[in-house]
Amino acid sequence: MLRTLLFACLVTLGCGAGPSDLEWRLVWEDEFEGPADQLPDASNWGFDIGTDWGNAQLEFDTDRASNASLDGDGHLRIVARREAFQGREYTSARMTTEGKRTFREGKFEARIKLPTGQGIWPAFWMLGTDLPTVGWPQSGEIDIMEYRGQEPSIVHGSLHGPGYSGGNALTRRYTLPAGRFDDGFHVFTVEWTANEIRWYVDGELYHEIKPEFATGQWVFNKPFYLILNVAVGGGFVGAPNASTTFPQTMLVDWVRVYEQVR
Repeated sequence: MLRTLLFACLVTLGCGAGPSDLEWRLVWEDEFEGPADQLPDASNWGFDIGTDWGNAQLEFDTDRASNASLDGDGHLRIVARREAFQGREYTSARMTTEGKRTFREGKFEARIKLPTGQGIWPAFWMLGTDLPTVGWPQSGEIDIMEYRGQEPSIVHGSLHGPGYSGGNALTRRYTLPAGRFDDGFHVFTVEWTANEIRWYVDGELYHEIKPEFATGQWVFNKPFYLILNVAVGGGFVGAPNASTTFPQTMLVDWVRVYEQVR
């Protein structure tokens, strides 16, 4: 009973949890500076090219500048389009630091303006580098931010691992006190240490999980890589409908990674 109450306390933040009390040092960043239509820095980002990554997504993800490029004003734009391509009706991009930048623990944050619309599914997240050998969810997944375009004032922070994945993920939603996530930029953050993982929106803590309260094996003690993408359709959001307009753009102002000062 005590374990259940403590877990509920962590998930609902009913125990008086406050802002971060940790000290951090910047170790990597991408400010997305460069001329308009240029691809993002290849030393930082690669592309997953293909379709349906296990979530019944409808888009074909490309490495074309029309789907992922700099805007010339210091932003990355990931653009979902309605267009016939490789047997799909939509295109978008899924950018990843796999094989280029990997991290084990730290503070991870991005300043993002989100798109909107039924069936639009942007995310800023992480996967374990051992995914090709152990598979998912054994690899672990940290969803720093994911968002259903039909709910423009709500984002979700989730943890997936063996015993707590998919519909059983350790997750919590955050609702903006006012406005919508497509109206302007917001900062989405995860602080990941050996003892806990915490989620923030604009500096406000709304979710945290400790290893002892995971409902299965804790697999967050190894390197992970970052992903930025905009999916179209999939089980989490459903398909676009007549109300969904295209193109839809996720604008990323910057991504930053910090290590804990000990």
